[in-house]
Order: sequence, then structure tokens, then C-alpha cells
Amino acid sequence: MGECNLENNSLKPMKIVLAGQPNVGKSSLINAMTNAQLKVGNFSGVTVEKTEICFEHHCHAVEMIDLPGTYSVNGFSQEEKVARDYLLNEDYDVIINVIDSTHLTRNLLLTLELLNLNKKMVLALNMYDEAQKDGIIIDIKQIEAITGIPTVAVSANTKEGVDKLLDTVHEKYDLEKRLKTNITYSDTIENGIFNIKEFLDSKNYEYKDLNSREMAIKLIIEDKEFFKAIHDEPIFMELQPLVINEVNDIYSYFETKDLVEIQSQEHHSIARGIRAETVKRADKKKPKQLTKKIDDILINKFVGIPIFLFLMWGLFQLTFEIGAIPMDYIDAGIGWFGDAVGASISHEGLRSLIVDGIINGVGAVLMFLPNIIILYIGIALLETTGYMSRVAFLLDGFFHKFGLHGKSFIPLVTGFGCTVPAYMATRTLKNEKDRLITLYILGFMSCGARLPIYVLFAGAFFSASSAGNVIFAIYILGALMGLVMAKVLRVTAFKGEDEPFVMEMPKYRMPTMKLLWFIVSKEAWMYLKKAGTFILAATILIWFASNYPKVDDPSPKAQLEQSYLGIMGKSTQFLFDPIGLDWRQTVALETGLAAKEVVVATLGILYNVGEDLDETSGALLDAIKQQIPFASAVSFIVFVMIYLPCFAASMVFVKEAGGYNHLVYLFILTTVVAWVMSFLAYNITLAIT
Repeated sequence: MGECNLENNSLKPMKIVLAGQPNVGKSSLINAMTNAQLKVGNFSGVTVEKTEICFEHHCHAVEMIDLPGTYSVNGFSQEEKVARDYLLNEDYDVIINVIDSTHLTRNLLLTLELLNLNKKMVLALNMYDEAQKDGIIIDIKQIEAITGIPTVAVSANTKEGVDKLLDTVHEKYDLEKRLKTNITYSDTIENGIFNIKEFLDSKNYEYKDLNSREMAIKLIIEDKEFFKAIHDEPIFMELQPLVINEVNDIYSYFETKDLVEIQSQEHHSIARGIRAETVKRADKKKPKQLTKKIDDILINKFVGIPIFLFLMWGLFQLTFEIGAIPMDYIDAGIGWFGDAVGASISHEGLRSLIVDGIINGVGAVLMFLPNIIILYIGIALLETTGYMSRVAFLLDGFFHKFGLHGKSFIPLVTGFGCTVPAYMATRTLKNEKDRLITLYILGFMSCGARLPIYVLFAGAFFSASSAGNVIFAIYILGALMGLVMAKVLRVTAFKGEDEPFVMEMPKYRMPTMKLLWFIVSKEAWMYLKKAGTFILAATILIWFASNYPKVDDPSPKAQLEQSYLGIMGKSTQFLFDPIGLDWRQTVALETGLAAKEVVVATLGILYNVGEDLDETSGALLDAIKQQIPFASAVSFIVFVMIYLPCFAASMVFVKEAGGYNHLVYLFILTTVVAWVMSFLAYNITLAIT
């Protein structure tokens, strides 16, 4: 290992620790590195054998310690405790994490724990020659890209890669700063990390060489040493409630307060994800586990995507068919309640405000709560069973064709529920350009707030048997348009290379009712809260704008056309005339910038005052069917499908994208695309009907 004289070497020895699971060939690797004599003794205070070796590499003294094999940093055997104490308390420069290449998933569990030590580290994939004989093909560069850790394939038997391993270790030792890991966790944990990281950044808090993300991870996993270090710091008083809140959210999602168990689930999922992305196996003779058998079907390159589309189609069918049953009763109940309240109020203005404004407006939104709940139950089932992670893996290659990252799939699917958490879910994308592209196209994924509009128009113009298909087609069309826009953005505004992809591959599991209740009830309550606050205020404002100023003509139609709302709608109607929309639909779109649920509330107020409707046909669905031409309805739906998300989502977009300039670009992009596509849809529909 060089011709220098070790005894005369005045440089500080480079202290290297070999860590790995039992039987990964650490001792054999040491023998392959040097012919120097091994020094065998005991670790301090215990009878566990300690192996050390001193040699020289590139004229630099090297001291190497072989730790006892350990499956976990938190192990309980005497050997594992010795390894843990050394890793946590002793002074050393670099960890060589020795991995058995033939059992990558299991060995990566220790790797993920070692990464949380925040030390300089190199991965040594030992027994690489045996892996090749077994038909295992490992993508080394991809492992490096995913973990952020230098990785070298070695064989202690043939000494292949040993020199490269030592050179790599030396290079990392010479670096002033250690490399930061690229590992990402599940969305729930990543959200907690992000919120704590943001707080630490706002306080400019620093601790040793840890960055704010690493500190956030240590707080979430309740790292005892880090807690001791910051407990007496002034920042801890403000930090503690935030950490408790984020950890409680994690407890609720995982249905356990055992952080060791939560970490274990995460590490197993990540390890399986890394293996799925980096390992191919030529040998197919090994018996398959149940999870693998299911994966062979669900993520098959030929039938995987059709299965996913079928499941999504079934979800939208259920959303419409089952949701229609309670919707009729809710509609009748709201009508009865409005009549009862109206009969007890003698003052015409107050009666109109409460019945026509508040009850009809908010009621029009509440009527679609069953559809929203069914949609969220379906998405929650797909996520919690582990299926969504598989679909993300399946669609990775397909997404890359459109300039998207495979992990963009999770925010995009989340966008079918609500755009706000979908924007926040993009935090798991480490590459800035990948993240911005995903942020820009998320609005093309129709959120749950747009579902009532689709249900309303599909129910008005199509039969019950085909309405579910129509809604499914709307969602798929929006998603495809989003992919096309992603490609346009990739080749124009956000040019760059794709980042490597790893998706957690959790085992399939049947979610408990408690977990489903936690997820769905949270979303349903947010919907009801929105209806009882923001939408309530919006309906009152819309009612006022549609009833004032008062005019001499007693007809409701004249009053509406000359109201503030009518004036606003007619002043901008010229922009929407080419796409077939009248001033009432124009107003509905404009109020929808505040919240998409308000579109239905606005239509409920504007289309339930027409003189053409008698007492028995006053339902909003009938009004839409009678007063809006089919071509105009198609144009309206296309515009709703594409244009800017609600105000709350827009503010989150500003925060995640990094400035209001991005919101301006997004408004221009979505408005122009929505207008052009609506123009085409309107004229094509006119031509064929």
C-alpha cells in the first residue's frame, strides 16, 4: 500500500470504522486491504473481541477498527451494544459500511440507521462477485444517487475494487465537509421534517455541522443526545410544541406511538424501494413471497397501468353512483329546511338572505359531501394498502418521457383530493426543477372541490349509468393535459437532467378502520369547516351582490342582471363570449378563484331565480339542464378543469414555489390554456351536435 515509512509519518492517522451486519465479510475485507498484522484485543470494559489494523495508504497512516457485526445501531446483544457505543461516542473519521451484495435489502436497514449518525461514510458492496454469479445485477451509480453516499463494489475473495474503496475513503476523508444524504421518508414524516426545518431556518439555529433537516430528523426520532444538547437552549421553549404536534400526527398515521416500530417500517420500505430501483435479477428460480407475487401482477409493465386505470374508473363510478343516493335526500332536506325557515321570517330581505343566500348557497356545497367522502375513502385505501407506491414505481419510466420525476406521482394523486396538501407533498422532490414542474401542473389534477361541479353537470346532461364514465374521462383528460404541460415546461422553462428515483415499497397491508377514519374524517371535516366559514361568507357576499342595488323592475331576472354581480359579469363577458359562456357562468368562474366550491354555490344562487322555472323544477340540476346549452356546458367544464386553483391553494403555491412571480406565471399559463382548450371544446361540440 505504498513505499512510505509509516514510523516516520507525522500526519494524524486516518481512523476508519468498519460497520456491518454479521457475516458480511468485514474480516476478509480487512485481509484483502493489507498484509499488515492484525491487532486483536478487547473493547474497553467488556470481553467482546476488538480487531484493529494499522497500515499506510498514499503516505497517510490509517488506523482501522472492525466493529462487531450488528443488525441495528439499537441492538440489545453485548456485541451490538459495543458497536453502538463506539459509533456514538468514539472519535473516528470515516465509516465503511460493509454490505452483503447478495442480501441488499436486509443490509440497507443498518445503512439507513448509520446515515442518521451524520458521519462521513462509504458503502462497500462486498461479495459482488457472488452476486454476479447468482444473477444479481446492481446499479452502483443509482445507489450513490439515491443515498448520496459514495458506493464501491468490492470482492474480498478476488480483491476486486479494494484499491478503489481505499481511494474513495481517502477522498472523503480529505473533504472539509461530509456529504449530505439524499434519503427521503414517507409524506407524513417528510411534512413534519419540513415544518420543523422551516422553524429552525427562521431562527437561524446552528448545531455543530448539522443542517436544519438533519436536526429536524433527530427531533422526530427523539435522538437522546441531541435533545440533551438543545434542552437548555432558549429555542427549545418554542420548538417543543411544534415537535409534539408533528410527532402526534405521525403517531396517528402509523397507529402506534412506538417510534422504533415507526422507524423500522420506514427503513424497511425505503430499503425495498432502493432494491427495486437498483437491482435486477436474472435468476427467477427462487420461490416468491406473496408481496412479490402480487407485485408481478400489479406492477407488470403490460397490465399494471390498465389495472390502475380500471381501479380509478371504479372509484369514480362509485363516487357518482353511491354518492347520488344520499345526495338526493340531502337536497330534499335542505329544500325542506329552507321552506321551514322561510315560512317563519316575515321580512322579505332577511328571508331572501337566509334562504336564497345562506341555505341554498351552503346547501348546494353540502349536498356533495357524500361524493367527497367516497373519493377520499378510495384514495386512502389505495395509499394505505401500499398500492400507490407501486403505481409511482410503475409510472416512473412513463413520467420521464414527459420530463417528470417518478415521485411526482404521489403529489399528483394527492391533488385529486386537495391541491393544498398536494403542493406541500412536492417537498419530497429534492431537485428544484422537478419540484417546480410538478407544482405548475398540479392544478391540472382536478381536486375534490371541483368534483361537485363535475357531478352537477354530468348529472344534468348524462344518464346515471354514463355519468360516472364522464367524470372519469374529465379526470383522465386533465391529468393527460398536465403531463403534456410538464413536457412543455421541461423543454422550455425548466431544462435539466432527470434525478434518480426511489420510491418506498411498503408491504401490502389491510388498513384498519381507525386509520381510514383518521384520514377521511380529517378531510371531510376540513370540507365542512370550509363550508361553514369561508363559503358561508362568500355566499352572503354573492347574495348581496346579486340583490343590490334594487331596481324598479320587480322581475327577479331584471334585478339579477342589473345587480353588482350582473354588472361585473357583463363587464367581462366579452372575454368569454368566444367560448360560449354567458355572464352568469362568467361570474361563477370568477368567484371560483376564491374557492371552487363557491362555483356551485354561485350557480345555486344565480340559476334558481329564473322566471322559466316553476315551483316543482327549482332544483339546481334541472335549472342547469334547462338554461345552459350543452356546448356551453362542455366549455365551462373544460375551463373549470384547467384554470387557477382556489385562493388557499394559490397562497401555498407561492410559499412552495418561492415567490409571487411564480403565481403570476401560473395564472397566465392556466388561464391561457383554459381559454384555448374551452374554445376548441365549444366549437367542436357545436360542430358535432
